[in-house]
Amino acid sequence: MTASIIIICFLILLSYVFDMHSSKIKVPSVILLLFLGWLVKQMLKLFEIGIPDLQSFLPLLGTIGLILIVLEGSLGLKISKRKLPFISRSFFVAFVGIFLFSLSLGYVFHIVEGIPLKYALTNAIPLSVISSAIAIPTAQNLMARNREFITYESTLSDIVGVIFFNFITFNEYINTYSIGGFVLNLFITLVVSFVFTLALSALLSKVNHHVKYTPIIVILILIYAVSKHYHLPALLFIFLFGIFLANINKFKRYRYIQKLEPEVLVAEVNKFRDLVVEFAFLIRSLFFLLFGFLVNTSELLNSQTILWALGIVTLIYVVRLILLKVFRFSLKPLLFIAPRGLITILLFLSVPLSQRFDLVNNSLIIQVIIITSLIMSLAAMPRKKKPRLKAQNDKEDEEPVLLS
Repeated sequence: MTASIIIICFLILLSYVFDMHSSKIKVPSVILLLFLGWLVKQMLKLFEIGIPDLQSFLPLLGTIGLILIVLEGSLGLKISKRKLPFISRSFFVAFVGIFLFSLSLGYVFHIVEGIPLKYALTNAIPLSVISSAIAIPTAQNLMARNREFITYESTLSDIVGVIFFNFITFNEYINTYSIGGFVLNLFITLVVSFVFTLALSALLSKVNHHVKYTPIIVILILIYAVSKHYHLPALLFIFLFGIFLANINKFKRYRYIQKLEPEVLVAEVNKFRDLVVEFAFLIRSLFFLLFGFLVNTSELLNSQTILWALGIVTLIYVVRLILLKVFRFSLKPLLFIAPRGLITILLFLSVPLSQRFDLVNNSLIIQVIIITSLIMSLAAMPRKKKPRLKAQNDKEDEEPVLLS
């Protein structure tokens, strides 16, 4: 037991070093974590140390990581009337991108494998979602306008992808009745989000106990789990809660918010966000280390899926190129920042056994994640820039509205 604790602590510290120096190493920390997890497994085999079955922990870590990552991303999003056109365009890039890619790849699966289109879509959707866990840290090296776009797009991609996946997977038939049920569930989620957001905000502002951030995170996870059980779009609640806290100053004029003492609440939100960032880093690191640990070498080097992986990656960038052009966003380097990661793995693991088929397997998922992450790392490498006036830089940071 002591040896296990030492190994886990050492791996997390290495993950921290990777995260700190990923921009200098020029390799995404997720690739290093996957490799590190795989390497630990090879060392255990070499020294003939018993390897425990940790497969069941992966969905648990993935779910908690998903909640924290979406919460972390939404807590960093500032909303203003001036930014609404930019935000709406970012949303449509994420929304249309998931639908266009999923339908295209799903139709290919349907034709080639001869499976029902519904099952084909269920297996295609996980590969359509951009991983905010990988994209957002990488975007920190970009100019302010591109960085904000990646934050909005990848966070919204997580939410839209999960909602779309649940709708396709858990409805036996896609018809008017199922669509009506989805709209009703969406409405219920919005009402629940409004009530619990105000309640949790009051808890954050009014409770003076020295422990209050962790209970809020636990309540969020509990609400997510209950909502997911009833097939409600639970991630939407997490996103709206984070957006509300991040923009609490915009609601000062409302009487209820005045009772919460906005000045005090803003300070508490900043502390809460710091804690969420810490937790998200820990869970994300453990997830990718564990996934790398569970990867088999034969899956990584599977020659039967590599051509499919390359074809899927090509489709990812073709769809992205079209959308960035249509919605007037810059191509460099945004075109290549579309990594697949935690959400792809989590949704893949959630595909019911009755809807799976042989082509979409661990090998294909791993290869797509690694290829898109490596392409992203090459595209996001910092380049030497000509020195600019500070005023010009400040103006760039303040006006992330148009990317032409």
